Amino acid sequence: MNFSLHLITFILRVYFRLTLRLDARGMEKVPAQGPLIIISNHTGQIEVPVLATLLQPRKITGWAKAEAFENPFLRWVFGAWGIIPVHRGEADIKSLKLALRSIEKGLIFGIAPEGTRNYTGKLKRALPGAVTLALHSGATIIPIAHWGGEVYLKNLKKFKRSDFHLRVGEPFTIDTKGVKVSAELRQQIVDEMMVQLALLLPEEYRGEYTELCKIETQFIKKQNAD
Repeated sequence: MNFSLHLITFILRVYFRLTLRLDARGMEKVPAQGPLIIISNHTGQIEVPVLATLLQPRKITGWAKAEAFENPFLRWVFGAWGIIPVHRGEADIKSLKLALRSIEKGLIFGIAPEGTRNYTGKLKRALPGAVTLALHSGATIIPIAHWGGEVYLKNLKKFKRSDFHLRVGEPFTIDTKGVKVSAELRQQIVDEMMVQLALLLPEEYRGEYTELCKIETQFIKKQNAD
């Protein structure tokens, strides 16, 4: 662990003790090594630094909008974490190649299939970009769901600690069963991925996936399945 990463991790751990009541369960399901994709819901307030800290000594990377790198502090943090800038609204092939390379090196790549912040805590319908990453890498996928962070900033302004809950699901891979992957199929696959995430959440947080949780998945292959 380089000095910057060590310093950031130390600061965050102290900060979380002061601002959070952390309830994290299932972290032992995250393998100690090997290529891995983590999918998560995204309120954009606290989950990224919490995950980056809890997963130590494993290193997690991911995408962040290129504009965020204009902030000197974020550029320092993102540099320590190895975050990859992505230009939204265009086909950023370079960022995809860098992501695949990081997974090949055995890093954890974190992605929020919703594609944007979810300020209410209730799931939005996912975008199919995570499917492209999963199919090209062939990596194991683990869903990690969280809730409580949607009120973190509000509580912080009132000097209140927030209850932050985090649950880790079962690892799985994507098996297209030889079917041609069309745009429609990509959406179906990402919806099935999101169902694995939604089932970890209390029902009131499942949002767009409340009803979809009842569907029978076709392309999710659980690693502990016979």
